[in-house]
Amino acid sequence: MIGFAVLGLLVIVGLYFLVLYNGLVTKKLRVDEAWSQIDVQLKRRADLIPNLVEIIKGYAKHEKEVFENVTKARASLMGAVSKDEKSEANNQLVGALKSLFAVAEAYPQLQASQNFKDLQQELSDTEDKVAYSRQFYNNVVMEFNTGLKVFPNVMFAPMLGFKDVE
Repeated sequence: MIGFAVLGLLVIVGLYFLVLYNGLVTKKLRVDEAWSQIDVQLKRRADLIPNLVEIIKGYAKHEKEVFENVTKARASLMGAVSKDEKSEANNQLVGALKSLFAVAEAYPQLQASQNFKDLQQELSDTEDKVAYSRQFYNNVVMEFNTGLKVFPNVMFAPMLGFKDVE
């Protein structure tokens, strides 16, 4: 009789670890997928920038430094590997784009260009998607990290190789 009780307890503990592990793996995959969505939107925005720069160059030929800064920031983003590098490169690119749009505002004929308006709208839509992707990422990271911190997971998750995600 005691053997069945011990066997039953081992089955329950085994099921707990199975459910814990599978749940954390699922949450970790959601975190990775959420990050990849941010990455996709950042690349999409970076792909729009050369077209935008070319259109503005046609109107503002003497703003060479602004164009170089945008190009360097874009290259940094495209070459970034880690999340921290991508975040830093993205911040640089946002600053460079602000300068680029400030230059564009000084040229009314550029503001009237349909190509410029279309690219500006597409870039704005991409910014919205980046913001949504970041929000989704933050939510799934919070969900994952909470799953690691609740009792009794907090005792066993590190043994299964799971760590907090920033």
